[in-house]
Amino acid sequence: MIAQLDAPYILTSEHIEAYQRDGYIKLKDVFDEATITYWGDVFMELVEEYNKQHTPLEQRDTYGMAFLQISNLWVNDDRAKTFAFSKRLAQIATELMQVDGVRMYHDQALFKEPGGGFTPWHVDQFYWPLSTSNCVTAWVPLQETPLEMGPLQFAVGSQQIMEHRNLGISDESERKIGQSLKDFPKDNSAYDLGEVSFHSGWTFHRAGPNQTETMRKVMTIIYLEDGMRVAEPNSEAQQNDLKTWMPNTAISDVIQTELNPVLYSKE
Repeated sequence: MIAQLDAPYILTSEHIEAYQRDGYIKLKDVFDEATITYWGDVFMELVEEYNKQHTPLEQRDTYGMAFLQISNLWVNDDRAKTFAFSKRLAQIATELMQVDGVRMYHDQALFKEPGGGFTPWHVDQFYWPLSTSNCVTAWVPLQETPLEMGPLQFAVGSQQIMEHRNLGISDESERKIGQSLKDFPKDNSAYDLGEVSFHSGWTFHRAGPNQTETMRKVMTIIYLEDGMRVAEPNSEAQQNDLKTWMPNTAISDVIQTELNPVLYSKE
């Protein structure tokens, strides 16, 4: 189940224009059923191994109820590395952003447990001390994901909004951002098996609760434009990200640590 990870995916000019306009895109048939099933089993095993969240759901805060979050599995497991280094996904990220190549920022397993809560409105780049907006998250559901399971919901074109970019994932962000986005069109559609979305770091998004009896298994990979520099952290969260994902990198330096390998280049 490795060959498809590196096979090219044909993007059209319409795909690229839609991503640039809307701040996200959902792509059908990125992976076939056999590939999704295989990697779903792999990451279920890894989440069970590395998960340290054992507090009952009802005793957690909103963030804790939203998902089990485990980062940089690729560093700890060769199977996770094989998936995270997928040329197919990295090629899509490169072409959607219209850059020459991309590096790894980090990966994340985001598993929403049965009965898990909603994920509040937020933008990912709130957490990232990056010099430009050329970063994108591949959100890869490892099963068909109906509305009842809590797929991502996007505010279409919201990457242009400056208001409330300074809010982390919280009840406050759900309330304030939700109010500011009330007139924006929303995409709250289910994900077919093998469908993958890509969203910009500044695109506002959320997810509903998992109302099923099945774990919502999602693997994400965050890509940076090759040549991205570190921006001055403006919060404790960004200081932590700099230390964790870009160790020993100074402000304004190009990001090129061992944790940030090149995953795709047009050259």
